[in-house]
Amino acid sequence: MKKIALLFICFVSASYAADDQELVITVESTKISDVSGEEVKSADVAEALAKQVPSISLVRRSGIANDIILRGQKKDNINITIDNAKVYGACPNRMDPPTSHVLANNIANIEIIEGPYDVENFGTLSGAVKITTVEPSNEFKGEASLNFGSWDYRKAAASISGGNDTARFLLSVSQESSAQYEDGDGNDFYEQIENLGAAAGVQYKDEYRDIDAYDKKTFMGKIYVDVTRDQQLKLSYTANRSDDVLYPSSRMDALYDDSNIFNLDYTLKNLGKYSKSLDIQYYLSDVEHPMSTFYRISSGPDSVNEVISALTTEMQGLKIKDTFDLSKTAEVIIGLDSSNRNWDGSYEGKGSNAGITGNKSIDDVDTENLALFAQLKKTYSSVEVKAGVRLDDTSITPAGTLGQPDNEYSGVSANVFSSYQSNSHTKYFAGLGKAMRVPDARELYFYSSNMTEVGTPTLEQTSNYEIDLGMENRYESFKIKSKLFHSWLQDYIYYNADAASNRFENIDATIYGLAVNGSYFTNDELYMDFGIAYQRGEKDQALAGQSDKDLAEIPPLKLNLALNYDYGFKNTARVELIAADDWTHYDADNGEQKIDNYTVINARLKHNISHDLELTLGIDNILDETYAVTNTYQDLTLLDAGGNIMLLNEPGRYLYVNGTYKF
Repeated sequence: MKKIALLFICFVSASYAADDQELVITVESTKISDVSGEEVKSADVAEALAKQVPSISLVRRSGIANDIILRGQKKDNINITIDNAKVYGACPNRMDPPTSHVLANNIANIEIIEGPYDVENFGTLSGAVKITTVEPSNEFKGEASLNFGSWDYRKAAASISGGNDTARFLLSVSQESSAQYEDGDGNDFYEQIENLGAAAGVQYKDEYRDIDAYDKKTFMGKIYVDVTRDQQLKLSYTANRSDDVLYPSSRMDALYDDSNIFNLDYTLKNLGKYSKSLDIQYYLSDVEHPMSTFYRISSGPDSVNEVISALTTEMQGLKIKDTFDLSKTAEVIIGLDSSNRNWDGSYEGKGSNAGITGNKSIDDVDTENLALFAQLKKTYSSVEVKAGVRLDDTSITPAGTLGQPDNEYSGVSANVFSSYQSNSHTKYFAGLGKAMRVPDARELYFYSSNMTEVGTPTLEQTSNYEIDLGMENRYESFKIKSKLFHSWLQDYIYYNADAASNRFENIDATIYGLAVNGSYFTNDELYMDFGIAYQRGEKDQALAGQSDKDLAEIPPLKLNLALNYDYGFKNTARVELIAADDWTHYDADNGEQKIDNYTVINARLKHNISHDLELTLGIDNILDETYAVTNTYQDLTLLDAGGNIMLLNEPGRYLYVNGTYKF
């Protein structure tokens, strides 16, 4: 209660301060700009988001390809799009989340919409993360960069772009690799597993104890053509090729993780009174992800007893969206959204494990969605209103070789978000929303290698009913945004670790919390960014046979604080502090455990040696602290030793240097 009272004081105090300055952050969302220029430490988008947004927490799975939690929810509860294309990972153990299929060096900006306030996309429950990649330029230019860091981290990237007012292109390539990082105690992946006391079979073989943590290559190509003055065609293709990605807290590692994203967008403008802009988008993405025990002792000499879990997924979608002005102060968007996701997986065993070969993990499941949506934006003097509605119809169909049933879902999502500018300094806002998301194929139909039915084919879809209240204050030297939210989750999909089979079930729960962020400017050169977030999640009732009502994966109080100094020509020095409280509320009945608080200090200097050459020097975790940010909810399959589930520690002190040459 003391923490909630403290945060409420922060919320109320946002009403008091002086003068006026434009606020970058909108009432509905947070926008991170110039991601490719600022996030040069690594290509991991999840880590960049966790550093910049207090309501986002990192789910550490490896040295790269990590996941995120937004407002106490993750997986399909967060809608992640890349250039408005929906991308899914293939791994049921979240080794390849959507954020891992695009790199920071290819991203222009990221918009985070907190809450169920996006009707254009399928399944926006706790929020949306909209990633926009860099666009081609109509003048010839390019850049090349080299990055070196601790634990033999190496990254090389290059891009070139050019064209004219009619046609433009962009090509971008990158390659990066790293050895196993070490935590603050100097333990690499091999040693963290060894220190756990895990069974010998899940430990790495001696010959692989020093193997690199990953190797990743990417390509992105884009062509934009202005067919006429009012028509534009956009084509893009992104390829990701990741090899030998180690996941130390799991029983398997990824032999490779390959993905392709195709995107075609055609925009027609000024077609008439009821079509200011007509946008037609088709996208196709596919992921291939085989996990294996190849590097673990359990696979035996020369991996004669290797176990492979191979999965693929393909997502294709078509969206047609029309925008027109109803009046000078009202804009309407109407659209059709359709998509089909296929997810397929099977096991292969060698030697003593040959008996599992051919067993299906996910039986070639299709998830087909068709939706209509509409949105109205209206301005009344100092009041702005945005309202939206979406009608979904979804069919989920397995191949049928395991006798699993089809599932049909339909529902209506709707929201209204309004803001009121009371004076030149203060804006109040409030939102009411309902959103839905259907179960995925893992939650419905997944089988383990010994053919235990982990999924539950009778799951209902989840509904989120939410209210948001907040305010923005803008002053000459100070700006702040504060938000309270309360979310009622109906038929929330939850994992029951005590169940012998059908381990997913529907429960009712609530999540509520507060976030405050903003900036304080001492002068034009020296300023501070700050953000604080707190969420609390509770089940309405404990699961059958359990007593813990705490909801899993609800991070504790988190603080982001940074001091920035801009000097000279686009030169910046930055010192940031990221801190979190103890995990005192966690679901022990389903595998979570207490995690100690932590405080991490990072520093970065970005200096332009010349107009064309930029150098960045950085140190993360300056104090070399040993800490973990990711809890051990058994929704993921993690290593354990006598009931002690493995906490994967974060990297220790990390030094890096990045040089970028622009022409």
